Formats: sequence, structure tokens, C-alpha cells
Amino acid sequence: MVRSSIMSRFQTVKWILLFCFVLSVHVSADPRKIVFLGDSLTAGYQLPVDQAYPVLIGKMLDRNRWETVNAGISGDTTAGGLSRLNWVLRAHPDIVVVALGVNDGLRGTSLWTIQNNLDKMVAKIQDSGASVVIAGMQLPTNYGPSYRKQFARIFAVVAQKYVVGYIPFLLEGVALKPEFNLSDGLHPNAKGHQIIAQTVYTGILPVIKRRELGQR
Repeated sequence: MVRSSIMSRFQTVKWILLFCFVLSVHVSADPRKIVFLGDSLTAGYQLPVDQAYPVLIGKMLDRNRWETVNAGISGDTTAGGLSRLNWVLRAHPDIVVVALGVNDGLRGTSLWTIQNNLDKMVAKIQDSGASVVIAGMQLPTNYGPSYRKQFARIFAVVAQKYVVGYIPFLLEGVALKPEFNLSDGLHPNAKGHQIIAQTVYTGILPVIKRRELGQR
């Protein structure tokens, strides 16, 4: 009976040590990355870096498991995003949120060009093994109704084609509301970014959960 008791204690200690080892590996593992590939709306135009929505989303997540990277550049387009995508993918992101296209639309870029650039970006990101979330964009009402409607539809079409995450409108609840924008009426202020952060967080949460389950 003494030997049996000693063996029982040995087994208990062994399992405790194994549990501690597994736990230490989990805690020390590098957090997964979410990269936000965007323009001034993502960069946080004229705001402190910690007030842009990618940083705010980072604060909503478990920092031991996820980190966010703001790859927003003011004035960027889908062509610009495509040209720097290799640099973005060097960070080995688990999820890439593509929030580009509005500058293309404001410049009257052809719809085919915008969609083609988004197509190439999404395909390349998926080939890298990362998941994709597309943030939809809309144009001001002073643009022709036909162009505006077709422009807004592009993002849903690409998301459906590649079966990726989709946020219908990045500026939902923020656009055209002076209290949530800077004096230019185009770029969100700190309060606006808080709303965007909640919108995007809700949109990417299902993708985060799938990644944690080992799915894309």
C-alpha cells in the first residue's frame, strides 16, 4: 500500500508538472496578429496614434493572444495597398483587414481597376495562409448615383467571391455626423474612431474565433 501511495503521488506530481509546462508554453507563445491595411481612415488622420481604431481594437482583445498592427497610410489606394502587400505579409499576420478603396472612388478610378486590385490583394493574402476581412466603403452623395451604387457593391462582390469576412460600411454611424468627424467633415475624430472600433470589432470577431479553432 505504501508503494501504491508513492506511485499515486508520483503520477499526480507528473501531471502537475506537465500542466505547468503546457501552460508556460501557451503564455510565452507570441500573440497572433491582425494587420489593418488602410488609408487615412485607418491611420487616424490628425489624431494621436493611440486613438486610431486599430489600437482601440487591440485594447478590446486579449493581449496575450492577439496584437493589432496599424498599416494605414494617408492617401493610400487599392493600388498602393497592393504594392506594399508583400511588406505587410512579412509580418506573418493571421488576419488582414483590408480597408481601402475610398480614395480610388474619390478620384474617379475605374470600377474595374478597384475590383481587380481588391481581387489580387485578397487572393494573395489567402495564399499566405491569413484570413481576410473586407471593410466596405461608400462615396459622398455629390458623386453620380450610378457610380456610387456600383462602387459600394464592389466590396460585397469581392467578399462573396472569396468567402471572406465582410463589414458593410467602415464608417457606419460616423459618416455625415459632425460630432464624430474633424472639421473637414471627412475624417473621424476620436469619438468617431471609437464607433468604428466597435463596428470593426464586431465584424472581425467571427474570423478571430475561427482562427482560434484552427480554421480560416
